[in-house]
Amino acid sequence: MVKRWLVMETENGDLRMPFATRLAGAGRHLPATHLTTTDLMSTTRHSTHIDLERLTGIRERRVSVGDEDSYTLAISAALDCLERSSRDAGSIDVVVSCSITKFHGGLTQWLEPTMSSAVAQAIGAQGAMTFDLSNACAGMLTGVTVMNNWIRQGIVERALVVSGEYISQLGQNAAQHIRNIMSKELASLTLGDAGAALLLERAPAGSDGIGLAGFTTVADYSRLCLAYPKGGDPGARMFTNSRGIQRAAIADTPLLLHEVLDAAGISLHDIDHVITHQTSARAIRKGMAEVTATLGDSPRHDAVITVDRYGNTASTTHTVALVEELEAGRIRAGETVALIALASGLEIGVVLLTLDEELVARYGHSH
Repeated sequence: MVKRWLVMETENGDLRMPFATRLAGAGRHLPATHLTTTDLMSTTRHSTHIDLERLTGIRERRVSVGDEDSYTLAISAALDCLERSSRDAGSIDVVVSCSITKFHGGLTQWLEPTMSSAVAQAIGAQGAMTFDLSNACAGMLTGVTVMNNWIRQGIVERALVVSGEYISQLGQNAAQHIRNIMSKELASLTLGDAGAALLLERAPAGSDGIGLAGFTTVADYSRLCLAYPKGGDPGARMFTNSRGIQRAAIADTPLLLHEVLDAAGISLHDIDHVITHQTSARAIRKGMAEVTATLGDSPRHDAVITVDRYGNTASTTHTVALVEELEAGRIRAGETVALIALASGLEIGVVLLTLDEELVARYGHSH
């Protein structure tokens, strides 16, 4: 008997759903302020002698300087997504907000009314059902998985999955406490701010779109990354065992990816583009090398890396990178993209997505 780890939504199951879920649009918003790694490290209270850029490959990240927050970043990304897709906000049935951060109107934890309802009102989706869903850095892909289920069953026709991450404050807090390379707050210095949005809609069964979405939680590693308020610092502080997470990811991801490929009936080489969670350039390259070595195969292109310019933007990273690739013309119609989540928990997820001509053409490039 084969042990299955992933909870999966796939077309290859015994029960074929009446519809498919296609990606109608992807939008993002990046703050205007660039913060280089050199400038960030110059703000540390203690002399650390840490070459963070060499360690992570991150040259800079975008940060809000108080002019934008989780709410406004999400709105800007949602409006960008709607403009790209040429869809009206009034046609959206569900708005799901998936951010970790809840900064809104000067409050660090805006919980009620929900962020999703506030975003829906702001963009003109007054008739939409709304709810918030948080799952660490896997938040947006978890939202996509839930909405894929609903759309394929015919429960809803169109859904907006959105996130605004004003998370760079964790880095500002960490800079006051880090003393050396072993500090558990070192990963906080990799963070950047961004908004992201994905518009999903119903399509005829068999259409290009989401072929598979699968998730699992490896709870043995749940304490490797924790964020919570501590002392007098504003917001929160994050404590991460980066090496432990990397070891766990390298041990478990190839196994889970093999399960995904088996369920989808494809090989790794059938995947054109891989977009992993953007933690560090070195970690991404090392992880993909391990996957290639374990499976004896590789995707058609090198893994996408945007962390060098934008940092780790938490739940928005996959969408930020996807838009980057679309705008650059590196993704063509009919190609398959694997979005791989790796989040605190330890949450591992994969969404296989085939992009159609209509979507790709909206970014200025077609097959």
